[in-house]
Amino acid sequence: MTRCLILWDIDGTLVSAGAAGRLALEHGAMAATGLGSVPSIVMGGKTDPQILREILTLAGLTDTRIDAAIPRALVEAEHFLAGATDRMRAEGRVHPGVRELLEALGESDGVRQSLLTGNIAPNAVLKMRTFGLERYFDFEIGAFGTDHAERDQLVPFALRRARELRGESYAARDVWVIGDTANDLSCARAAGVRCLIVGTGHAGFAAVRDLDADVVLENLGDTALVRKILLED
Repeated sequence: MTRCLILWDIDGTLVSAGAAGRLALEHGAMAATGLGSVPSIVMGGKTDPQILREILTLAGLTDTRIDAAIPRALVEAEHFLAGATDRMRAEGRVHPGVRELLEALGESDGVRQSLLTGNIAPNAVLKMRTFGLERYFDFEIGAFGTDHAERDQLVPFALRRARELRGESYAARDVWVIGDTANDLSCARAAGVRCLIVGTGHAGFAAVRDLDADVVLENLGDTALVRKILLED
């Protein structure tokens, strides 16, 4: 019987994908609006729709025009990223200990792993396939920027899908969100589930070391320790 649901953030937690992810969203914003350039913003911990809205707001577009542009911008970003897999492999990396931990958890009885990410679903799956991590995740029950622009709303999507598609219900203490920003912690707290924060994001460990998560680690390099935290605590 599955007894633990682990919901992984992608960027900064599992992998870093280089510039491709940022460029995809900026390209989408320009392609959907005809803008020749767009403002650069901090993207970490945000959903793709949220990022696009922030970019286009700073670019001076009206709310009405932004609402109309975001669906096309997401499609354009998806197409851009699909053509950038070689660049992601060249510039990006899987973070320390991630492969070993995913493997160890995948071999543990009663563990289901999925994604909880601000990426839209196609881009989330593409990134996992690009770095050879796809076999560890039950993508169908994940929660994505596709589902809601507010990250704090995403955990219930995953819990509902686990129940409806896998027939599994989880107590709050048996659900972990693993991420690298304060926004990951916020979304876990909004749903009353547990949270492990790792310091491998763009801002580094110093930016998260004092967060009031259940666990904060510099990285995921100690497989035995992290597995014990997630499964035996």
